[in-house]
Order: sequence, then structure tokens, then C-alpha cells
Amino acid sequence: MFTGLVEEVGRIGSMDREGDAMRLSISCEQVLEGVQVGESIAVNGVCLTVVGFDSDQFWTDVMPETMNRSNLGQLTLGSPVNLERALRVGDRLGGHFVQGHVDGMGRILARTPRENAVLFRIGVPPELTRWMVDQGSVAVNGISLTIVTVEPEAFTVSIIPHTLEHTQLKEAEPGDSVNIECDMIGKYAAKWAAASHGSAGAELKEVRADARF
Repeated sequence: MFTGLVEEVGRIGSMDREGDAMRLSISCEQVLEGVQVGESIAVNGVCLTVVGFDSDQFWTDVMPETMNRSNLGQLTLGSPVNLERALRVGDRLGGHFVQGHVDGMGRILARTPRENAVLFRIGVPPELTRWMVDQGSVAVNGISLTIVTVEPEAFTVSIIPHTLEHTQLKEAEPGDSVNIECDMIGKYAAKWAAASHGSAGAELKEVRADARF
């Protein structure tokens, strides 16, 4: 479990493909403090297991399913990646609960500077937006963000300067793919609504209607 608060931006050091899987090495500093083999680190929002490390990098294996569902297979040597260590008992929860289980990929459609922020418009499949609501939470490349608006096949998020400076989004441009994890609570609420309405396509707005929000 993670919070969506990125601790550090690492860099891809090596990519050793093994069939449809891959072993990555990631150069970093902060997330190596106290790390142990077998622990979890979120890489662009994907929960991965540390299989080895030294003073300035760690190694992790990426399975075929993860390659297909996330943007990790599209990275190149030197690509920046958001890193976060797993949440520990007693840690402050400053973002929202992020599992590190990516629901799918989106694509940056626009990056628009505003007076004190940058507005990102991200295109996603409609099966993801049904789990989103205005002012709800979403993880984009592992970053806990608040949704501004939701469209049938896109949503927008506003990135403040601090977040932009300290995450991979600083280098992100229109056309780039991003990992999307919808809010865990929203997904469970949508499943509850589906059971109540007898429909697998229930959306969060139906939950709000039932609850008289």
C-alpha cells in the first residue's frame, strides 16, 4: 500500500528483457534508505519487489501482465520514474490509499500552463472514467492527484509547481503514456452499485444518487 506522495525521481539504468518479462535497474538514493530484498517500491505507480540493490540503485522484475497493463515496457534508458516506498504503520497518510495495481494507461492530451499550476488533460478508456468523479482522487504515474473534471474518455488534473518540480511530470509532454490507478474506494463503491442495480457498468454517479449526496 502506498500514499501517492512521490519520494524521489529515479532513472532507468538498465533494461534486460527476458521474453515478455523484464528486469530493471533504477538509479536512486532516498528510497534505498533501509531497503531490504523483498520489500515493495512503487515505480510510476506500479508495485514492484526489490530483488537486489547496492549503494545507488535497485533491481526489480517486471512480469508480462505488468508490461501489458503499464507504461514500464515503453521506458528507455535514462527515463525518469516516480518512486515511493510502501506505507508503514505509523506513517502519515498525506495523499490517498494507492495499491500500486494499475488499472490501465492513459495518454497526455494537453499540458496547459495556468497562473499558479499546470492543467493536464489525460485521455483514458471509458471503463476507467466510470470510476472517477469531479474532486475525487486518482493516481497518475503513482502521484496522488485530485480530479478537476471528468469527461467520457478523459479527465483533467491541476499540478501545482511543487508537485511538478519533484515528480516525473516535470518532463512529461503531450503524447506520453501514463499509468492510471483509480481510487480504491471508488472502485468498491462502483461494484456495490453494480450489485444493487444489476449492472456491471455502474458508475460512481449512481452511488452518489443512491446516497443522496
